[in-house]
Amino acid sequence: MAQPFRLHHDRHREVVLGVDTHKDAHVAAVVSATGKVIGSRSFPTTADGYQQLLDWAHSHGTVDRAGVECTGSYGAALSRFLQSNGLTVIEVNQPDKATRRRRGKTDAIDAESAAHAVLSGRATATAKLADGPAEALRLFKVAKVSAVKARTQAINQLRAVLVTASPDLREALNGLTIPKLVRACIALPKAATGTTTAAAVFTLRLLARRVEELDDEIAALKQQITDVISQHAPELLECYGVGPDTAATLLIATGDNPQRLRSEASFASLCGVSPVEASSGKTQRRRLNRGGDRQANSALYTIVLARLRWENRSRSYVERRIAEGKTRREAIRCLKRYVARELYTIILRAHTMPQGQPLAA
Repeated sequence: MAQPFRLHHDRHREVVLGVDTHKDAHVAAVVSATGKVIGSRSFPTTADGYQQLLDWAHSHGTVDRAGVECTGSYGAALSRFLQSNGLTVIEVNQPDKATRRRRGKTDAIDAESAAHAVLSGRATATAKLADGPAEALRLFKVAKVSAVKARTQAINQLRAVLVTASPDLREALNGLTIPKLVRACIALPKAATGTTTAAAVFTLRLLARRVEELDDEIAALKQQITDVISQHAPELLECYGVGPDTAATLLIATGDNPQRLRSEASFASLCGVSPVEASSGKTQRRRLNRGGDRQANSALYTIVLARLRWENRSRSYVERRIAEGKTRREAIRCLKRYVARELYTIILRAHTMPQGQPLAA
């Protein structure tokens, strides 16, 4: 009579799921509430594989929490699936080097470490959702950044060709701005074939057309980014010094579930603008935070530079903090902290408002 009760009890005991993610297969491990490893198994990275993984985890007990590595890359699709099935997904970092030296390295060990990190409380960060405007902005930004990089490369190559071109061709194009240079290169007449001048003209026209196409691509992506922000967080674009790129970077950093950041102090820490204690003995001080999302930190720095250049209130604040004994870098860090507080409130308010419009397309 005791055996059926034991099976029923096991089926309803609390367990924690840990997943080590890869491109073609995910390795999952289930750990009991006391930290005992119940089992581990590999599953393919397909829709059926995700369902098999979840069913397998539920067969060992009640699963409410899952620790997943790389929720922003290999584990993104799995994280969305688990969250849609009611699980709380916790972002887990890779095991530290001391643990790997002691236990070795296998996918099963990494999955067990992910589950133990959630169970012990070492991993507490809720994974970002990637199924809304923040994910759309991330995709647009990925394409835009690569297009800008390719455009810069094409312009540099165009100028390098001009350096070694014949004097007549070089002098005709010398001193032109980039837009005028691109148009002039596209309009170059064909030279006699079989000469170096003909090769230079052909190359200049090709590179100029590439720059022109990339300009159109960048403009289209910028418009897409602006449209998404205007639909879902228009207040951000109304803030002093905030443009489409900086707003998109901050929205990407918070994700589609900004409530996972429990307070504006959490957002400041995420952006690397919160002070870090660096006291020792009789020295009591705080240093600049060199952690956090560095792209978000750069976005806040860009906003602060714009305000310091054009806004009297920001300039007065920095001057006052410098007069109090802070360095200019520390004063700017304090200003970034205030900007982070202001923008976090807007981002959170925009997320809680009902959204009735589709994403830009």
